[in-house]
Amino acid sequence: MTIEEKAFLRKRFLPEALTAYGFLKTDAGYVYRTDFMDGDFTAVVTVTERDEATGTVIDNMNGEEYAPLRSDRFNGAYVNAVRSAYEDLLFKIAAHCCRDTLFDTDQANRIADLIFERYGVRPDFPWGQSPHEHSGVFRHTEGGKWFALIMCIRRGLLTKDGDETMTDVVNLKIDPEKGRPERNGVYPAYHMNHKLWITVTLDDTLSDDAVMELVETSRLLTCGKTRRS
Repeated sequence: MTIEEKAFLRKRFLPEALTAYGFLKTDAGYVYRTDFMDGDFTAVVTVTERDEATGTVIDNMNGEEYAPLRSDRFNGAYVNAVRSAYEDLLFKIAAHCCRDTLFDTDQANRIADLIFERYGVRPDFPWGQSPHEHSGVFRHTEGGKWFALIMCIRRGLLTKDGDETMTDVVNLKIDPEKGRPERNGVYPAYHMNHKLWITVTLDDTLSDDAVMELVETSRLLTCGKTRRS
């Protein structure tokens, strides 16, 4: 995870707040430049129309990008001071220019909203420590049994191709007699019984309606015999 991804994790940028903060609208998106560390460095932060943030830190002594910032091989006091100052700058931007979201991807947040609209259920976050602290569990209002789990995992855990990209997914229960739906974006369940559960990527591979059909199936299969009858 990059420094920028860490600072803006589960954040959505507000265009009007960006311009008020000092970002300039350009063809590349919104761009903000500022000096820090007593003018020794310049930070250039760009926010695209797709809510993706990138940054460059320039060493003003030579006009070049400060490479030690992103290298684990450099952990001296001065490098760490630059890194900390840049992180503080990014977190300040996040505090002034963003709104919080429950999950990382737009579709994960839309699905969470749809679950609330249909079933009156908000997620709870039972794991208090990283890396699972942002994994949200959706439970039945009666009994507390859960029917959906949204979490952020490495895509390669599903595709088995070494892809390190992080993505939101949802684990849902299926009817073992019908088996796993043969659809793009649907995989054997991550970290759960493959016969009873599936993992669905929340990256718009499936439409919201298609995901919610699977959510409804999971809800019915987990509500207990009395409520299903």
